[in-house]
Amino acid sequence: MIAVARRIVEGDRLLRSGVFPGSQSNYLAGAWVHGKVLGLIGGGGRIGQAVARRARGFSMRQLYWSPRRKPDVEKEFGLEYRSLDALLKESDFVSVHAPLKPDTRHMISDREFGLMKPTAFLINTARGAIVDEAALVRALGARRIAGAGLDVHEHEPQVAPELLKMSNVVAIPHLGSAVAELREMMANVVVDNVLALLEGRRPPNCYNPEVLKT
Repeated sequence: MIAVARRIVEGDRLLRSGVFPGSQSNYLAGAWVHGKVLGLIGGGGRIGQAVARRARGFSMRQLYWSPRRKPDVEKEFGLEYRSLDALLKESDFVSVHAPLKPDTRHMISDREFGLMKPTAFLINTARGAIVDEAALVRALGARRIAGAGLDVHEHEPQVAPELLKMSNVVAIPHLGSAVAELREMMANVVVDNVLALLEGRRPPNCYNPEVLKT
């Protein structure tokens, strides 16, 4: 969100090319993050809640949409529930945190981009196919939205060549868990589950417990 709004990647490339516009120049003027409206799609889940917790530090007004309204989450994080359409219309940043399922594939496409503000940014750190990448290219090309920050892509590892040519797109190669400490935690989760199974206990992270009966 910060990288695409404040044009950090553009600034890095410019500086490396030998250009220093100066601290008072408007050459790389970007968008403010502080105090803006953040719309969380799937914001009732754990990752959406984690983003909401961090966004408090930027005094952002936070909206969320999920298939089921969660009053306890609203109260704890100060979130305001909206329909998906209303969230898209009101938000300055739309951040995707929904799981990828048949009914969420391409849930953000031409119609949804048409509802967003022309000054709004799309942030997708969930799953690439939730966003119709061809529609995103069209929306950015027509300036229906201001930019996009993408850690995931619809056809990974391939990325739409048009996106890579756009200066208002920050695209990184699915780095969400690329932190040494987190990868160690993930490895420990695997070991804990294997040990539990070998010892005849139910694995703590078992999502299909019915197979244990066999």
